[in-house]
Amino acid sequence: MTSAAEPTSKPTLPVEDLPSTLGALRASGWESTSVADELRRNATALIARGEPIVTGVLGFDQTVIPQLENAILAGHDIILLGERGQAKTRLIRALVDLLDEWIPVVAGSEINDDPYHPVSRHAKNLVAELGDETPISWLHRSDRYGEKLATPDTSIADLIGEVDPIKVAEGRYLSDELTVHYGLVPRVNRGIFAINELPDLAERIQVGLLNVLEERDIQIRGHRIRLPLDLVLVATANPEDYTNRGRIITPLKDRFGAQIRTHYPRETSLEVQILRQEAKVPHDLYQVVVPDYLEEIVAEFSQLARRSGLLNQRSGVSVRLTIANYESVIANAVRRTLRTGDQVVVPRISDLAAIVTSTQGKIEIEAMEEGREEDLIAQFVAASVLQVFRRRVVLEESAELLDAFEGGVVVHAGDDLPAAAYLEVLAELPALEPPTRVIAGEGAGPEEMAAALEFLLDGLHLTKRLNKDASGPRALYRQKKR
Repeated sequence: MTSAAEPTSKPTLPVEDLPSTLGALRASGWESTSVADELRRNATALIARGEPIVTGVLGFDQTVIPQLENAILAGHDIILLGERGQAKTRLIRALVDLLDEWIPVVAGSEINDDPYHPVSRHAKNLVAELGDETPISWLHRSDRYGEKLATPDTSIADLIGEVDPIKVAEGRYLSDELTVHYGLVPRVNRGIFAINELPDLAERIQVGLLNVLEERDIQIRGHRIRLPLDLVLVATANPEDYTNRGRIITPLKDRFGAQIRTHYPRETSLEVQILRQEAKVPHDLYQVVVPDYLEEIVAEFSQLARRSGLLNQRSGVSVRLTIANYESVIANAVRRTLRTGDQVVVPRISDLAAIVTSTQGKIEIEAMEEGREEDLIAQFVAASVLQVFRRRVVLEESAELLDAFEGGVVVHAGDDLPAAAYLEVLAELPALEPPTRVIAGEGAGPEEMAAALEFLLDGLHLTKRLNKDASGPRALYRQKKR
């Protein structure tokens, strides 16, 4: 699963290959179909070929995607229930690629009128007047998607429409249907309309929306216009709000044929794949190498936060938190590299202190824990490092490592030290070099060795074999008192 993506890009329209009048369209053999049938037809072809119906979304192959396929094949409107950061909007936007690439519309239509079945007054009049000479334009699928974040101040005018005072000033009568300025929903006729956080829509607006979708008529300032719109409605909501206690009218709830529950990545490895796919890493400006274990630690942080009783799980721990933390850690490593003159940007354990700013605001602390945000974040970081260290590092000769700290030896670590400072430690304490090399991998450069040594030292501390005196991103590692 991933954060939101833009709908498909628009290629150049091959004008010479497409009919430009209603008569030419009829002669071409083009057939009109509903949006639901269009989605069903194109999804069927993909499924039959063994191809995914949506791309760029990870972790839903065995859970959400099969339910989504069923909903599309059934021709249902869909409600996606899930906490923030569960790729709900990305899933919806990916459905645009299931639409036909181009469809014909009556030229000049505000609501994408089907040339065979016009519904707006403008298109009806034009077809009645010109017949087969009615001009046709072509609409790309990227223009057949509309999206609205539901807020309490959303109005009927926003979604449905309003009388346009400019058209009245131009000389039309208020009773003239052509004075209506259509809202978002009619303008997505013959497409997909998405409402994010549906329960936040005021009840009277929900009624107006239902009126258009079910009764097929608009009532605006005395106008009662029959408007048989053709669209697929997809909405999102938080499960806590989408209940009988929430602000959702029953008839609108009944409109959705499919209710699909999304979820967060269930494995740390999957969360790592997502952050690699979605994070913005400045490879074009710097040579950035992020150790696998550090990526795993950042992902593990979110996994632990989602299981913690100290956080409010009703609001969720978004995948965007993982991505933002990853970017913050790399940014801190970039800042250090610019100052120390190291050649390669390699994040270390000490850079994890930078995630405080990217985590606060994305998690909600339970009331009893308020005021302890930084302490809790530090606890999650330590627990994440410990989990990953135990999974990845096996120290067969740990006694020799600990003997290196005999006699009051102290190792300094911190996000402001150059890689050379860590290489000096390895030269002074040769017993640390072999396990550090194993963690860093063969062919590792100085910056990667520095990061691996920090990981080793912190792991030894967290497994209660070394003491650590920490102050922010700086730390001293020494022999544990016996």
